Amino acid sequence: MNLDIDLAVIGGTGLYQLANLQDVEPHQPVTRYGALSGPVRVGTLEGRRVAFLARHGEGHSLPPHRVNYRANLSALHAFGARRVLALNTVGGITGRFGPRVLACPDQLIDYTWGRVSTFGEDEGSEVLHVDFGDPYTPSLRREVLEAAGSAGVELVDGGCYGATQGPRLETRAEIARMRRDGCDLVGMTGMPEAGLARELGLDYACLAIVANWAAGAGPQVDEVITFQDVLDNVAAASAGIPPLLRALLAR
Repeated sequence: MNLDIDLAVIGGTGLYQLANLQDVEPHQPVTRYGALSGPVRVGTLEGRRVAFLARHGEGHSLPPHRVNYRANLSALHAFGARRVLALNTVGGITGRFGPRVLACPDQLIDYTWGRVSTFGEDEGSEVLHVDFGDPYTPSLRREVLEAAGSAGVELVDGGCYGATQGPRLETRAEIARMRRDGCDLVGMTGMPEAGLARELGLDYACLAIVANWAAGAGPQVDEVITFQDVLDNVAAASAGIPPLLRALLAR
């Protein structure tokens, strides 16, 4: 069912609805890959058709390794989405990426394991060797950065997202290794989502919302991260998302 969606937005931790989305209709198909994380809410924003899906479910019931990434993306593709903006709540590792920063990373390292990471998993399906040198679509990244500039929203250009298994947070030693590997951000849902989007031919970009310093990365080495701190920082950083989206849809 093609719904002529101009932009699909996938929300992460603390982002369970899309502000100002109007004339909303929920759709919750069951795909050949199973059930989605929740309903795809399709409506209008700035006169454009926009879809929103809460990656963890609208009640945050799904841990990162239990998200049905294949179902989510295949449904958005079937609904006619060609551009996907992934909102990912992350931890900051290097200096530019402190709490409450918004960033648009350009690289990715996958540390996850055991997740179904391709649509070529089923017997008889096509084996897909997609080019993934640039894991985020350069043209969509450019549009997001330009939209942030025109909306007056501070957005860090670039950075490497390290995707870990979760749901636990990382040890200080793991974060130190990720820093040596070149990671600037750490999250739990960046893969296999980005790779699956590439297999479907979707334009895909990440808008990373820094909720906290990763373990040992901030000024207080022994800082304890609470879920409430994460939610508070996500809420503060997310204030820039509505004007950025309006500018992106106006392009």
